[in-house]
Amino acid sequence: MYYDKTNSGYILRIRVTPNSSVFCISGIFTDSNLQDFLKINLNSVPQKGKANIELIKHLSKILKISKSSFSIVCGETDRYKKIELNISHSEELEEKLNSLGV
Repeated sequence: MYYDKTNSGYILRIRVTPNSSVFCISGIFTDSNLQDFLKINLNSVPQKGKANIELIKHLSKILKISKSSFSIVCGETDRYKKIELNISHSEELEEKLNSLGV
């Protein structure tokens, strides 16, 4: 599972591939430490935070959550990111999160 529950919401682990021809979520990636990451291809180039902005824009649209609920806590300039989602826990949101990795 590529996300963890926290007291304030969720932490999403995401592996991005910037500068792709099309935006898409391409499944789950497991690293050498056996941690799962959601693989996302982005159109934007990794300059001046453009890829991070695109990532949060698409995630907020897919999950139907405001952009202000997202914050990058780790990996701002790396392809491996941890994004905090400050929102109360709900089964509906967890179903959406689970469906992204399929």
